[in-house]
Amino acid sequence: MSDILCVYYSRTGRTEKAMGEIARALDAELVKIEDGQDRSKLRGYLRSGMEAMSKKLCPIAPLQTERPLQDYRLVIIGTPAWAGRCASPVKSFLAQNAESLPLVSCVVTRSGADRCDDVLAHMATFLKRMRLTDVSLRPDDEPVHLTAGLDASNVAEKYYEPPLMQVIPSACDKCPDNIYEVSNQCRGCMAHPCAEVCPKGAISMVKGQSYIDMEKCIRCGKCKAICPYDAIAKKVRPCSAACGIKAIGTDELGRAKIDDKKCVKCGQCMASCPFGAIADKSQIFQLIQAMKQGPVYVELAPAVIGQFGADVRLWKIKAALKEVGFADVYEVALGADIGASTEAKQYVNEVKSGKKPFLLTSCCPAWSVLAKRTLPDMVDTVSNALTPMVATARMIKQRHPEGKIVFAGPCAAKKLEASRTSVRSDVDFVITFEELAAIFAAKGIDLETYECEEPIHDATGAGRGYAIAGGVASAIEQCIEEYYPGTEVYIEHAEGLSECQKILMLAKAGKKDGCLIEGMGCPGGCVAGVGTNIPIPKATGAVKKFVKDSTTPLPPKEYSKIELP
Repeated sequence: MSDILCVYYSRTGRTEKAMGEIARALDAELVKIEDGQDRSKLRGYLRSGMEAMSKKLCPIAPLQTERPLQDYRLVIIGTPAWAGRCASPVKSFLAQNAESLPLVSCVVTRSGADRCDDVLAHMATFLKRMRLTDVSLRPDDEPVHLTAGLDASNVAEKYYEPPLMQVIPSACDKCPDNIYEVSNQCRGCMAHPCAEVCPKGAISMVKGQSYIDMEKCIRCGKCKAICPYDAIAKKVRPCSAACGIKAIGTDELGRAKIDDKKCVKCGQCMASCPFGAIADKSQIFQLIQAMKQGPVYVELAPAVIGQFGADVRLWKIKAALKEVGFADVYEVALGADIGASTEAKQYVNEVKSGKKPFLLTSCCPAWSVLAKRTLPDMVDTVSNALTPMVATARMIKQRHPEGKIVFAGPCAAKKLEASRTSVRSDVDFVITFEELAAIFAAKGIDLETYECEEPIHDATGAGRGYAIAGGVASAIEQCIEEYYPGTEVYIEHAEGLSECQKILMLAKAGKKDGCLIEGMGCPGGCVAGVGTNIPIPKATGAVKKFVKDSTTPLPPKEYSKIELP
């Protein structure tokens, strides 16, 4: 018996057809909501619209399902759009059963100008909880089959459909962006300094308080700067404020829109949105399918320390992952050790010799993409060392050519890196620590009370320190001091895309010659990635302690000679 229920109302048959296809694709139970109203012809059409707009509920027949509603894993509710509302029989169903419903997904079929997000907002007033999804199953400007993509995604291998970062239109609250607004703190002072400094005469007095005419305002901020009561606020869209490279604009309806040509997939916009309206793509489903078919090996990013509890050691995480069903677990810090040794050699041989003006680290995918876009004529200044993720994956594949590899880390941009042509064969899946926590929760594993441990000693303190801002450059610097004594090293590092962009422009202008430059897309380094579970200061402290407690501080010089084809 299916644990997915598709329940719907249909007046014309369009919603019935759509829900029938969804039910067949998911092998779900399909049940129609029945009411006794005559909804045929023009009179029925008008009655339906009036009912949808009113607060009254229409009588519906008891739903005949194979199990109680609360016993289903997922309920998909299908409704036509009636006057910008859900159909009145669906409204009655929600009013009667909202408390019994489990995880819910909503599907809206429409014709004409009715907007799906208005209908979904109406349904949300009854549900009063988060839904699995509340987005239209097709774009507004072209016809798409309702079940398009289901078969393609039901695979045991990497599945990725760009873009990685995507705004969910129906969830976006259309936050105001870059506007100045007078608050109730305005005292209406006699001098009116805000009006005096406004270069466009956009400020006047209305009912004893300052008023800003947004048609005239040029967003210069002079009024805010001079207000003696700090009564003028600048409102910036949270996602836009979090984006250091100004990749977020506004669509024709006032919703956030990501410019994919500028976006480097760091995910900071996703983390900052108060409404969860920006999402990345998950590979959990495909990963689970792969685990059923053969061995899957985990490579754990060094930022994992502290992510599942203050006292949860790496050894516990490894044991828990093997209990989940993974074949074995390796530290990505092993690849970082190789990278540190390799980039130390590159700096000495290429920068100190004058062959290159500076050397840019390559481990952060958001930083390296930004660097190559900013310095298109100087891409050779980006280190050609394999990223820790790729280096570790290739070493695992040499040992276990039959297996697949999943990178578990803090970073959303790694999902895009793993989809590159040159990397696709190395890393099969990418999940974040947040997604890994969901896997542990699904298996009923509480790592803070978990007792099993299994040793893992793949890396040194240098490689483990890659997780925090400045850690990459520090590891390379230590390697240079150890391998090439007497070599003077000039270190620069930037964290956050805004600072990264600034230092790249300085490098382009010739002001950073001779430097080893570390860039981190997230402020704080990898521990600040959008897929993490704990605050940055706690994560930073946990990693620093792990580095300090490592028995081996540096990788051997011979690591720079390792070739991983």
